[in-house]
Amino acid sequence: MIDVRTVAEVRAAENVAFARLPEGALMQRAATGLSVAILGILSSARGAVVGAGVVLLVGSGNNGGDALWAGAMLARRGCRVRAICLSDSPHVAGAAALRAAGGRLLSWSEAREAALLALSDGDVVVDGILGIGGSGALRPTATTLVDAAANGEAIVVAVDLPSGVDADSGEVIGAAVTADVTVTFGSLKAGLVVAPGALHSGTV
Repeated sequence: MIDVRTVAEVRAAENVAFARLPEGALMQRAATGLSVAILGILSSARGAVVGAGVVLLVGSGNNGGDALWAGAMLARRGCRVRAICLSDSPHVAGAAALRAAGGRLLSWSEAREAALLALSDGDVVVDGILGIGGSGALRPTATTLVDAAANGEAIVVAVDLPSGVDADSGEVIGAAVTADVTVTFGSLKAGLVVAPGALHSGTV
């Protein structure tokens, strides 16, 4: 039997965990699982992890924080990690961790050409734009980056849920990430198993 949960159920479970665990522990667990999955993908695709290009598409929420912390872990394993920040206020601790590990942060508002260049030569693109709280169509900036990732040759890995897919209904309005792999946390979300969201999720 597949355990599929709604956003409300996931939030309730997260609140219980937040009350029991030290601050940031849940995000660290998610980031560790994400980084391990990406290391496996890189090993299979390249035969090596050191020197692999990992590009993070980072929103301002916890989904972006998961991506940044995972990026820091990957940078410590020898990956070339660059984070394209769609917001001027990415997750503070995650951004600091990535910098400390040798990763690079690029602000979309200030370095668009460098961001697009990074996307063009990455081995893996990590979608950390929106999480289960996202709804409606992606904003134009996100759409530009999603389109660039789709037109490249990198393996696309979604964090928890492809951005642009409604977590409860699987609805897609406008552009959405089409992932090769989705690394989801805690349980499956309905949007990962119901079309059209399931068609954007790749291997979950």
